[in-house]
Amino acid sequence: MTGEDEVEEIIRAYETVVKGIYAKAVRGEGGRAYGGIVRAAMGELVPSIVDELTALAWKRLTNKADRFHIAGETFRIPIRREYVEKIANREVRDHIESNIDKYFYDLDVDRVVRVDGSPAVAIECKAYTENAMLKRVLEDFTLLKGLHPNLDFMLVQLESQLGGDYSELRSPTFGSPSTHTLLSHFDIDLHIVTLLRGERKVDRPIHKKEFFKPLTRENIENAVNVIEEILKKYV
Repeated sequence: MTGEDEVEEIIRAYETVVKGIYAKAVRGEGGRAYGGIVRAAMGELVPSIVDELTALAWKRLTNKADRFHIAGETFRIPIRREYVEKIANREVRDHIESNIDKYFYDLDVDRVVRVDGSPAVAIECKAYTENAMLKRVLEDFTLLKGLHPNLDFMLVQLESQLGGDYSELRSPTFGSPSTHTLLSHFDIDLHIVTLLRGERKVDRPIHKKEFFKPLTRENIENAVNVIEEILKKYV
């Protein structure tokens, strides 16, 4: 089992942040609007939880902490040569070819787990996900897979708005028709982890006391188990 103290620390941190968001937003700290404060706090919360979950998973597998690293990263996606070669206008094609080093797209990834310095897992961190957002995640991961074909891919969300049973936190998860349809059109084996039970409701934000959802030990253990299963091939 995962260390009890470490799990309790994650739970306490989650409760402190989420329960404190509403009070901070109402006070208007820093002069920012309510919505901006909420978005900023929630945006920082999930990556921080993912840092702890992945570290716990690695610790359960091995005591070699120096082999493991997790952080946000930016990957430079180069222009495809096949695209350049197909450009009909020769002047445009020659111009791109002569400046080829300038043609790239910087792709930001919320968290990347590196083992022995090599990227192993790319993780998208969301307060919640609905299917239009999922499509963007799959598009980004497709670009990244072109650069690193052997990467594993995860989506870790506090709440789910994907439909189906993603918010029921059961195993196996059957998913939803729309989500599976999207997944069928991308060559990405995406591991979806949901941390809070119950479908996300727009009018029931969890940072308000009456709609607060607990992060439980069971949910943390389930998430760590998924990550451990992905990482064990690197031990």
